[in-house]
Amino acid sequence: MSKKIIDSVTELIQPILSERNLELVDIEYIKEGSDWFLRVYLDKDGGIDLTECGIVSELLSDQLDEMDLIEGAYYLEVSSPGAERPLKTKKDIENHIDHNIHVSLYAPVDGSKEYEGILKKFEDNQVTIEYKIKTRVKQVSIPYEKIAKARLAVTF
Repeated sequence: MSKKIIDSVTELIQPILSERNLELVDIEYIKEGSDWFLRVYLDKDGGIDLTECGIVSELLSDQLDEMDLIEGAYYLEVSSPGAERPLKTKKDIENHIDHNIHVSLYAPVDGSKEYEGILKKFEDNQVTIEYKIKTRVKQVSIPYEKIAKARLAVTF
């Protein structure tokens, strides 16, 4: 049920986003306690502000009401994915070369299931990350299909 809703909302929001030059990062339709939440995460070059989120929320809300896609009550939240945004697609990864990322893997590569470091390249379905162990700089090449989750990582 929730996959069908996510797919329908994805299709419904695309014209709104295209018109405003925004990127859809993720959509979640989840139950927390007794409440349902439809969360839409957006971004654009230079980041997205609260005003833009509000405009998209109003436009999407009107369309959701008109189409009556979701039965029952739910909360609609439209926001930025934050500084540690998820990297959900190959295009996301390609667009974040030279950024600090964190990946969790389905199976270990070179003895580890997690890596955090600079994304150096993405070629031939291989993600190359440069990371540090104490003072030594190393690189690991990870097959894309072994990545369970990837996100930007903030460094201090």
